[in-house]
Amino acid sequence: MKKLFLSAAFAAAIAGYPGLASAEDCTITIGLDLELTGPAGAYGVAGAKSVEMALRDFNDAGGANGCKIVTDTRDSQTQGNVAVDQATQLVNIKKVPLVIGGIISPMSLAILTSVTAPAGIPQISPASSSPTLTALGKEGKTNGVFFRTITSDALQGTAAAKYAIDQGLKKIAIVHVNNDFGVNMQKEFEAAYTKLGGTITSVTPYNEKQSSYTSEASAAMKDGPDALYLISYPVDGATIARAWISGGGPAKFLLNDGMNADDFIKAVGPQYLNDAFGTSSGTAETESTKYFNANYEAFSGGIKPDAPAADRSYDAGAIAALAIAKAGKADPAAIKAAIPQVVAADGTPIHAGKEEFAKALALIKEGKAIRYEGVIGPISFDQYGDITGPFRLWRIQDGTVKTVGEMSAEDVDKIKSSLK
Repeated sequence: MKKLFLSAAFAAAIAGYPGLASAEDCTITIGLDLELTGPAGAYGVAGAKSVEMALRDFNDAGGANGCKIVTDTRDSQTQGNVAVDQATQLVNIKKVPLVIGGIISPMSLAILTSVTAPAGIPQISPASSSPTLTALGKEGKTNGVFFRTITSDALQGTAAAKYAIDQGLKKIAIVHVNNDFGVNMQKEFEAAYTKLGGTITSVTPYNEKQSSYTSEASAAMKDGPDALYLISYPVDGATIARAWISGGGPAKFLLNDGMNADDFIKAVGPQYLNDAFGTSSGTAETESTKYFNANYEAFSGGIKPDAPAADRSYDAGAIAALAIAKAGKADPAAIKAAIPQVVAADGTPIHAGKEEFAKALALIKEGKAIRYEGVIGPISFDQYGDITGPFRLWRIQDGTVKTVGEMSAEDVDKIKSSLK
């Protein structure tokens, strides 16, 4: 990706504000620390384009007190040590007042615990769903700087279990990526699935970036499962699914949200995925949803608006920009305080796009409350930076992902309560 705004960083040093340039060249630089390559690269590329689109719309509307918000975009390469190194450069050298990233949970956890929490820099993740991020907040280890525009896997694991049972998938093998995201999703799913009457024949963790997953697929086939629950990312997930099919595993799958990707479907072969079902953190349609769906593909150069992380990354960029405008300066503490304020329950509803952002900026200038209602739906953050929302139920048919239902957060809570 592009945009290393060195002139903005130089001007920021003159102006004395972190990330804020002089009046002659008024730009505020925020950091993007995303997975642009590696196993989660497809998510990061879509996410980066979405943030760029949100900032384009915001800047066209007038910017933050007349200042453009631009990005210094870094590639974590889907490696935790690289993510930390890039975040360290963004925070300590570039002096950015806010970081958007990572996409997947291990990257966000590395950035949060090593860089943003100690430095007091607000961090917004578009798609990191690990319950560990909530636990860190409850333990007082996040310094209150972490926010995310996706629901926790503590709920999604239960939603996936209920959906699997409803589809007749009652005897499942699990293969999961051996990281915080994969382990937590597997645990949440297993706890609910077994109580709902399902049988788990085996649980097989795997390490990323292997050239072959034949041994993992073979291990998962023991005891004759009816289907495979694959908790993975598109690149490794496709390799595992092919190994499963070529080894004689049944072409029935339960998939996590990251497998809702064209690259995964093409790599496996759509003919093998007509009995593939999945869950994703869903959306409640708003005017923002309609705007994004109508404009994102053209802006992004062909990426579909339903690409994983795309919709909620626009919201992350919009919330960041509106919070900077609300704060009135590129100060991390002021921005952190402003993030919940731009989604205030009693605020005037604001949606995506230039005209709506211009409306928001006028209201902020008048000292009035706003409520950004995002592409994923109305958003509110709890004290740990979490949101709640519906879950999308989907399946793959003839190479296309089709939404077949929805499960509300309230429905999932009821299921969890009934299983205690």
